[in-house]
Amino acid sequence: MGGRSASKVVPLNHFIAIPSKTFPFIQKEPVALKDYKDNDRARERLLSGTFADLSAPELEWEQMPSAPVPRLDGAAIQIKNLFYVFSGYGTIDYVHSHVDVYNFTENKWIERFDTPKEMANSHLGVVSDGRYIYVVSGQHGPQCRGPIAHAFVLDTETRKWHSFPPLPSPRYAPATQLWRGRLHVMGGSRQNRHTPGLEHWSIAVKNGKALEEKWRTEIPIPRGGPHRACVVINDRLFVIGGQEGDFMAKPGSPIFKCSRRHEYWLTYLFLHDELRTCHLFTCNILVVYSDVYMLDDEMKWKVLPPMPKPNSHIECAWVIVNNSIIITGGTTEKNPVTKRMILVGEVFKFDLDSLTWSVIGKLPFRVKTTLAGFWDGHLYFTSGQRDRGPDNPQPRKVIKEMWRTKLHL
Repeated sequence: MGGRSASKVVPLNHFIAIPSKTFPFIQKEPVALKDYKDNDRARERLLSGTFADLSAPELEWEQMPSAPVPRLDGAAIQIKNLFYVFSGYGTIDYVHSHVDVYNFTENKWIERFDTPKEMANSHLGVVSDGRYIYVVSGQHGPQCRGPIAHAFVLDTETRKWHSFPPLPSPRYAPATQLWRGRLHVMGGSRQNRHTPGLEHWSIAVKNGKALEEKWRTEIPIPRGGPHRACVVINDRLFVIGGQEGDFMAKPGSPIFKCSRRHEYWLTYLFLHDELRTCHLFTCNILVVYSDVYMLDDEMKWKVLPPMPKPNSHIECAWVIVNNSIIITGGTTEKNPVTKRMILVGEVFKFDLDSLTWSVIGKLPFRVKTTLAGFWDGHLYFTSGQRDRGPDNPQPRKVIKEMWRTKLHL
């Protein structure tokens, strides 16, 4: 995605700062230096492409009818046997503006209808009460345009769209759920796509309509950012995984062309020769995390056991099965040498009785932003961006395939 920034990069024979997992999002003090060794290229060759993979049992996957179009960063909602798949990127320069519907009992795609022109095309916050689907904020247009605040409601029985009170501020890929009669929206990224938002808002809803004129401010989420799973079960709200930071538009680009600046983390430095220290010139850190948070009766965030590894791009990659949350694929921390994205190929289970994580299987390939459903004992997933092969976890092809496996929990 996108091209390199025009900003000056520190030469390879100079210094480069190495961030830690706990590196603050904005660093004002001098950061430690490390010589950039020429043998880093050798280290890259020695670092196996599968180093981030976790041991997991093999699952027997069956390929089902592919979606009508490939999509990345789309969204999905399952209502009984129907699976509503929303918009997303077709390519970096083209976004979809429609919904495809899959029938799990017939195992075929049965319908397509348009979304409102003003509605976001990707990085949506979506949730349903069983009839009405609430679609909140997200990114309107291709490349790396910023988020919008607009919100809409789809009546799945009539296929009609209705406008809904916009968010107080635009958010990109916010965590979204219905809980105790209120629509909750939290986290996500702010208008530049990169800065994490900590804000948490809610509004009372019933039958697809807002019962209040304005959103209410709630307790902020402990850690902001987009691309996380948000699940309500047993009257508790869970927020799982996610990241801080994301691709930004190249400054001055008329098409908001995506820039890879964050992939180079702290490469943009200002070197003080006399002090031999570096101060951050531009901070574009991306951190993927494994954090799990929960809200319950006390309306205070509680920290739960983290995921088996950091994981992001999982906002619609989850289903609930037998009092467990199942999560498929995602992205994890970047390659420590190349700083390139690494996709996730495992299926995770969070047992809500014991509050413990396990790895229950492997996907047919590593893939991010899967859209997951569950029907008649089968775990389904479709869409997303898959890896370059068994030994290369970097993202490549945007897919439209659908797969399923029989779960034995």
